[in-house]
Amino acid sequence: MWSYGTAMNGWGYVLLAVGTVLLWVIAALVVAALVRDRGPVATGDRAETPEEILADRFARGRIDEEEYRTRLQILREQPPVGS
Repeated sequence: MWSYGTAMNGWGYVLLAVGTVLLWVIAALVVAALVRDRGPVATGDRAETPEEILADRFARGRIDEEEYRTRLQILREQPPVGS
């Protein structure tokens, strides 16, 4: 049996500290990856226009041609936001 206070020596405390730091670094990287993937769609310094987002969805096969054309027509008929 281990007696109180003799279970860890100097190296045990060092390994515990290193393990704790590694745990927090891994947790921060996971959170950063999740936030980055859910962030706003942007290319460079500007955000994509609704038409560019629609074209991207069509190019990736997420919507068909009919839906693309219908939504594109609706976007072009709408007045720009803020005017």
